[in-house]
Parts: sequence; C-alpha cells; structure tokens
Amino acid sequence: MSTSRAEAPDRYVVLGNPVAHSRSPAIHAAFARQTGQPVAYDRLLSPLDGFEATVRNFALGGGRGCNITVPFKLQAPLLAQRVSARAQLAGAANVLRLDPGGWFADNTDGAGLLRDIEAGAARPLAGQRVLLIGAGGAGAGVLGPLLAARPAEVVLANRTLAKAQALVETHSAWAADHGTALRASDLHGCGSAFDVVLNASASSLQGAPSPVAAEVFAPGALAVDLMYGAAAEPWLRWAAQQGATPRDGLGMLVEQAAEAFFIWRGVRPDTAPVLQALRAGTSI
Repeated sequence: MSTSRAEAPDRYVVLGNPVAHSRSPAIHAAFARQTGQPVAYDRLLSPLDGFEATVRNFALGGGRGCNITVPFKLQAPLLAQRVSARAQLAGAANVLRLDPGGWFADNTDGAGLLRDIEAGAARPLAGQRVLLIGAGGAGAGVLGPLLAARPAEVVLANRTLAKAQALVETHSAWAADHGTALRASDLHGCGSAFDVVLNASASSLQGAPSPVAAEVFAPGALAVDLMYGAAAEPWLRWAAQQGATPRDGLGMLVEQAAEAFFIWRGVRPDTAPVLQALRAGTSI
C-alpha cells in the first residue's frame, strides 16, 4: 500500500558549509527509530552567500526544521520571527523550527556541552577555572550555559580581542548573576593552569596548530574540542601530550541533537545508547 501524504515523514536537515562530514543524520535516524517519530533527516549544503535563500527554499519544499552548523549560526536568529532567551543571549542559533507564524530559533549547543562534560565526563564545572577559545558562533552558543554552571572563572580568548570583548560585554550581567568572573583575552594573554579548556575556534577545521600555549592546562585538566572526528584529533593529541585528558565533541553533538529533537517533536530521546554505538563504531 502506498504511503499517504498525511503519513509521510516530516523533513529536517543539518544545514551548513561544509556539511558532508556531519553525523547528525545517523543520530536523528536513531532517535526517530527509538521514539517512533515520523522524521526524515538529511544534510543540506548551503552556499556561503546563500544561507537565507537555502532556508527559504527548504521551507517552501515542506521542511519543518534545521540544525544550523558552521558558518551560519550567527545568521540564523536573523531569519526567525521568535528567538529563545538562550539564543538571544548568544546572538547565535543552531536550531530552527518552522511554526505557523514563521521560524523559531533556539540554541542547544551549550546545553549539550554541559550535559556531556558534567554527566558524560563526570566533571562538574562549579568552582572550576575554564578557558573558552573562540568567540564565533560556537563559542557564543556555549558561553551562557557555561556561566550558568557557576565556574569560578571563565576566560574567553579569541584571535581578535575586540570580538571576545563584545561577547563578554553581552554576558557580563549573566556572569555576575551566577557569581562567575568573566574576562576577555587575546590568544597569548589568556593565562595558565585552567581546569577545563574548550576549543571552540576554527583552528580544528583549518588544520592549524594549537591557538594557545601549553601552560593553559592545569595538571589533570580536561581538554574538549567542540569538533569531532579527524578535525579534532590534532588538537586533542597535542592536549594529551601536555598531560590533559582529551575529549572530542561527539558527546556534545549527540546531547545537543537530543535537545533539538525535543524542541521539534516534544519527545526527549535516550542519548546513552546512541553515543555508545558511535564511540564503538557500530551501527546506530
């Protein structure tokens, strides 16, 4: 029997440039099977100068929602009629949902990162000194939730100091509300002996050497690259050579995907078996 139009799955995509490497389709397919939700999920490559048109055409073709990845996270909220508080604070969004009144924009990156660090890596952030490298869309998305975890200090380091300072300014009241010291730095004056170091810069994608010096790691520090797979390996290998515990962004990817799935479908999938399968290299 042919599938009726009403029974056809709802269409979602991960939209970015590059996007061929993304493991999001496999993750969301696993979530759909697990929850019984009628979801079809794919990759969608957008021209660097054609983000708005790509999103518009996807909606016209029946699309229901998008995960937004590099380099469009800062542009995504500008397309939305409604923006969540966390995406407003970040000035960036990685989730779009098509509602009857237009696009709703949200940001699940920070929530996903926190769940992976505090639950997955068993590293509570309260009272810790944290270095966040990169003030682009990825760094902006995770800064607010990081501050809400009440570390003792967060230093935001970026190649262009003014960009880090601007992001610190928008988050200064939020940091004060949570009792966390927050400051901006260039890559060379960020300090030393951090308990947690997060690489949210573009250095991994570009295959560049580490953007910071080895003294940023305290003994036993956790080093997290928000990228995963081959892109994350050089920086994580370097961090391990400095005595840090390396962790890639795969756990964050799964956790933020589950949060996005909940935003789209109202159902929260179980992330543990999906991440376990991905780590083991088995089919999900």
